[in-house]
Amino acid sequence: MAAPAAAMDFDEILNQIGEFGRYQKENYLLICLPVLFAAANSLSYVFTAGTPKYRCRVEECDVEEQLHYQTDWLEVAIPGTRDKHGYFTPSDACLRYAANESHVQQWDMSVTCNASLFLPQQPQRCREFVYEIGEQTIVQDWQLTCKENAWKLAFVGTTHFAGLVVGTALFGYLADRFGRKRIFLFCTIFMGVTGIGQALAWDYSSFLVFALLNAVGTSGVYPLAFIIGVEMVGPRKREMTSIVLNYFYAVGEALLGLAAWLLSSWKILQYALSIPSLFFVVYFWLVPESVRWLLARNEHEKAGNIIRRAAHVNQRELSLELMASFKQHQLDAADNAPGKQPLIQQQQREIWPSVKQVFTSSKLIWRYTILLFIWAVNAIVFYGLSLNSTNLSGNKYLNFALVCLIEIPGYSLAWLCLRKLGRRLALSGSLLLCAITCAASGYLTTVYTDKRERANWLIVTLFLMGKLGITSSFAVIYTYTAEMMPTVIRSGGVGVMSTFARFGAMLAPFVPLLGDYYEPLPLLLFGTASMLAGFLSLLLPETFHKKLPDTVDEAIALGNKMRPLSNITNNSTSTNSQQHESIM
Repeated sequence: MAAPAAAMDFDEILNQIGEFGRYQKENYLLICLPVLFAAANSLSYVFTAGTPKYRCRVEECDVEEQLHYQTDWLEVAIPGTRDKHGYFTPSDACLRYAANESHVQQWDMSVTCNASLFLPQQPQRCREFVYEIGEQTIVQDWQLTCKENAWKLAFVGTTHFAGLVVGTALFGYLADRFGRKRIFLFCTIFMGVTGIGQALAWDYSSFLVFALLNAVGTSGVYPLAFIIGVEMVGPRKREMTSIVLNYFYAVGEALLGLAAWLLSSWKILQYALSIPSLFFVVYFWLVPESVRWLLARNEHEKAGNIIRRAAHVNQRELSLELMASFKQHQLDAADNAPGKQPLIQQQQREIWPSVKQVFTSSKLIWRYTILLFIWAVNAIVFYGLSLNSTNLSGNKYLNFALVCLIEIPGYSLAWLCLRKLGRRLALSGSLLLCAITCAASGYLTTVYTDKRERANWLIVTLFLMGKLGITSSFAVIYTYTAEMMPTVIRSGGVGVMSTFARFGAMLAPFVPLLGDYYEPLPLLLFGTASMLAGFLSLLLPETFHKKLPDTVDEAIALGNKMRPLSNITNNSTSTNSQQHESIM
């Protein structure tokens, strides 16, 4: 993070070259493009490791040259039901009726299969399957069929989130050490290379390894794009850059659904998501390093070159006084550089006493325990709804795209609620909206079991409202948590909460499996957890228009009667700045 003086000087320069001029707009668009592919890669396993429709192959009736997933005789050979449109759905994709050997020996292949060939009272397992044409995943390639292999498909998602945990911690440190641009480019290229590795995987184990590595690379793209975007603009534009970047992420997720719809093979899909990322290597020459990071590293000559380039593109001129002041600051920073280390060591020495003080306060322990629970619920429900969207009735690709696109109004709702309702009501309201709509959607799946088509639009609408609510909640919790942490441990505190949420998200891929035992159970579980989190959030103190706590004592005092900041605008800007730093 840049030193205060450097950050202040760069903000003054931005007032002259423009807070968000043509130069910043062009570079901001460039860093948003890799986010599209990062978003798609982050959920690609939903389709590459998805479960296609399949049924038992019935040797007595299926003709090798003419295997079809849907035929007229299925209900006499396989347990299941046929809807009013004639579409047959097996009750268990791995069960069929045992053959009636006495009739099979006398059966003429030219005659359509009939009930006399099978014994409905004797269901049995099968080992060969017929798949519906139009979707090929790792299930077909490595025979990951039946319930005993369902955990392997879900474990791909868990492996992905494990990679996110590793990558988030690793690249945050490396970006501070070696620069935003270098690590951003490395993550983008590494994401592409490991994505191609997934497509080239030769078995399930190698696929898992590449999925883990791909998640490690993916984890650094969005946060670093976020930081680069925030650090290149003025204070009044930071909130806008964060919101727009979230929009790009949501669109990237939705494009994954479209790509999976058009590309039936999981390997071709993975290539399509990964190969374009390699072309971002040209960013080494196109995208500048963060000026704030350069100033923090005392690399003032490089920072000056970027500033002059920005002024030229934005058709602005830097005043002689400002340039003279900037140059003097360079000299002062160079002279004082050796003296900075003791200050950093002093700040580091202040962290551990503050952490110990937190653990001696029952109020803070209770407060942060509630936050940990809310973070975990947000992660499980947010990603669980995305994964469960493919199990809804109707076109699963369209459902997935809609569930992703609903994040855009979700982020907008969070932005509005934060300004109008305050932090506590915005968080609680978002969670309760998710709880009510998820529970209602789950309830309707049981009430309209026989009339699913009639109620499908209502079920999907409620499902989308649930995703909107949890998206808003996820956006609010970042700001709310940062405002409850004392300054000395704010970045680390939000980092701990975010990491805990990642661990919680590892459970998300397994939640849809509960639907095999009771169809509405995943949605009812999401609704119950969100409702509990929504009510618990009401126990937290309101931080809107309150001074950010600098010490642990001030954090403890939150919720007591405090004097509001005299300048609300400055407080909002400070809060946003702290939020952006904390996320990284």
